[in-house]
Amino acid sequence: MSTINRAKPKITWLQVVTHILGWLPVAWILYDYFGGRLSVNPIQDIERRLGRLGIYFLIATLACTPLSTLFGWREFLKRRRALGLYTFMYISLHVMVFAGLDYGFNLSQVFTLITQKLYLVVGTIALLMLIPLAVTSFDYFIRRMGKNWKRLHWLIYPAAIISLLHYALAQKGDLFALRGNVLKPFLLGMLMIFLLVIRISSIRRGVSGIRRKLSVRSRYLPQAHKITPG
Repeated sequence: MSTINRAKPKITWLQVVTHILGWLPVAWILYDYFGGRLSVNPIQDIERRLGRLGIYFLIATLACTPLSTLFGWREFLKRRRALGLYTFMYISLHVMVFAGLDYGFNLSQVFTLITQKLYLVVGTIALLMLIPLAVTSFDYFIRRMGKNWKRLHWLIYPAAIISLLHYALAQKGDLFALRGNVLKPFLLGMLMIFLLVIRISSIRRGVSGIRRKLSVRSRYLPQAHKITPG
């Protein structure tokens, strides 16, 4: 009876780093919580940390394709799913702390609060857009949905913009006048715009072309220096 030797999937250093960074913030938050290093309002502190982490991982997810375009390393593309799921994990924990620890899962009170505050309306819209992306991120749905899977996952772009808007509106200050605690959301917004612009087909092809030319030139320059006149 013959056996088929199947090659084990290769574990890369970027894969290891991705998962370490994915879980390290949880350990850090627990360390600060049990060590009494949180603010005087620990629930709000944890809630805000989780929300920021969700934004950071969302931007990291968007960065995978541009990084692959800039450096020509397709390993970045293989990390999109994990980063996307970590994004959803932290945003879900953010919502759970808000609804559970802050308001004791009093859904009527939470719903009333959401309808009264713009940043919560915006955040809820972003969450509702991210849910189907997380649910359908697995191979089973990719195979079953075909081209519709790609169409659905275009939602990541408006979801990312809306998520960042929620974060900006939740800060103290005037977002539109750039006053108060809005510098970080503004800088993250500029980064997100860059990551979205570089995805435009013509720009992406141009960047890839420049990268290939530089790669070819870097290979031939050392050889050219070795050639000396006879």
